[in-house]
Amino acid sequence: MTSQKKQFNNNYLLAISMVSALGGLLFGYDWVVIGGAKPFYERFFDITTSANLQAWAMSSALIGCILGAVVSGVISDKFGRKWPLLLSAFLFTVASLGTGLASAYWIFVVFRIVGGVGIGLASALSPMYIAEVAPSHLRGRFVALNQMTLVVGILAAQIVNLLIADKVPAGVSDAFIRSSWNGQMGWRWMFFACAVPSVVFFLLVFTLPESPRWLMKAGKADKAFPTLQKIGGEVYAHEEMANIKATLDDVTEKIDFKALFNPKFKDVLVIGIVIAVFQQWCGINTVFNYAEEIFTAAGYGVSDTLFNIVITGTVNLIFTLVAMFTVDKWGRKKLMVFGALGLTITYLLLGSAFYFDLKGVAVLSLVVIAIAVYAMSLAPITWVILSEIFPNRVRGAAMALATFALWVACFILTYTFPLLNKTLGAAGTFWVYAGICVLGFLFVLIRLPETKGKTLEEIENELVK
Repeated sequence: MTSQKKQFNNNYLLAISMVSALGGLLFGYDWVVIGGAKPFYERFFDITTSANLQAWAMSSALIGCILGAVVSGVISDKFGRKWPLLLSAFLFTVASLGTGLASAYWIFVVFRIVGGVGIGLASALSPMYIAEVAPSHLRGRFVALNQMTLVVGILAAQIVNLLIADKVPAGVSDAFIRSSWNGQMGWRWMFFACAVPSVVFFLLVFTLPESPRWLMKAGKADKAFPTLQKIGGEVYAHEEMANIKATLDDVTEKIDFKALFNPKFKDVLVIGIVIAVFQQWCGINTVFNYAEEIFTAAGYGVSDTLFNIVITGTVNLIFTLVAMFTVDKWGRKKLMVFGALGLTITYLLLGSAFYFDLKGVAVLSLVVIAIAVYAMSLAPITWVILSEIFPNRVRGAAMALATFALWVACFILTYTFPLLNKTLGAAGTFWVYAGICVLGFLFVLIRLPETKGKTLEEIENELVK
């Protein structure tokens, strides 16, 4: 095995994985940029007094995410992984320009939905593509690249927002903010900036080879062999093709969503869907989407909030790098258990800080700890697990279903946070998330298998009987 590992073309593998992972970067940027633009576009569209319009502006992209996730299964099984990635890059470009140019609230919402479709496609396809090209002993690390680029996208959006926005004096009126650079043009340039990496991604996708596993499933083994050979040499290519073929031998009908109703896929689908939902309902995304409300409650102004968001983004990146170097050493299950337990404790403390009206550094420190725990556990490891547990014959459809569940859960989380925050206060809201993390901890401990170091075909043989 050692001599075989030395034959892997890691530079080539890294190059194609990074191109695919650019989908994660755009996902992260588009997802978070709205948080920094929020104080300004809300004044521009005059929706500061309408909780429903505010919630819809924040969560409308999730409708697109859900649609993109569903469509990803259909088109990735029919057309492969490469061309749907190209479509997502195109949608990101259109959405960034359209959102920035929006002159009316409804136009803004429409282009947020378009961007959401791009996110839904990229979130399902980028990790799946990487998992299908990476060797088993490197798969966790390479799939985690997608999360790393996602976090880079988040941090890039936070830094761009901070650089574009002029400093807002304390205590100014909504009318002042609306008439300022921030209220008229600043928030638009926050969205425009995403067009640059979107175009780069679009051009680079043309250089990607198609997934060898999809090519095998599509009956194009002759086209799969060169890519596998370039990744790991001739011996590796022959072994991988034999392993893949063994899991496809009994496939006689066209693969679609109907195949997921086969009882033998039930257990693995339950694991995938619950893990996907838990990643969202653990609550951490509220920190990115509703940073203004959280840090305002902790006593910070708008400009301080933008700076604090950059701090959280930096921590997010650092601990995502930690996850990349631990996922193939510690294993998936151990990191998921750590994340669920760590967030439970942190949320209990964060809720208590709000309950006892602690301000400033105390809240910021606990938010940073929560993000650090999430960044090295639930955030990247969920995508690693989803990309590797589903069988070859239904991977596209199953990944689409799990990603669909994830974005529905995210929509519910994003839409309900302001309602929970208004009803229960910040303290009660974070205690609710702590309770969800306890349930997630128990599920991971009891039901999640360890997949570290196993080929996709070995995982399939263990989980699908």
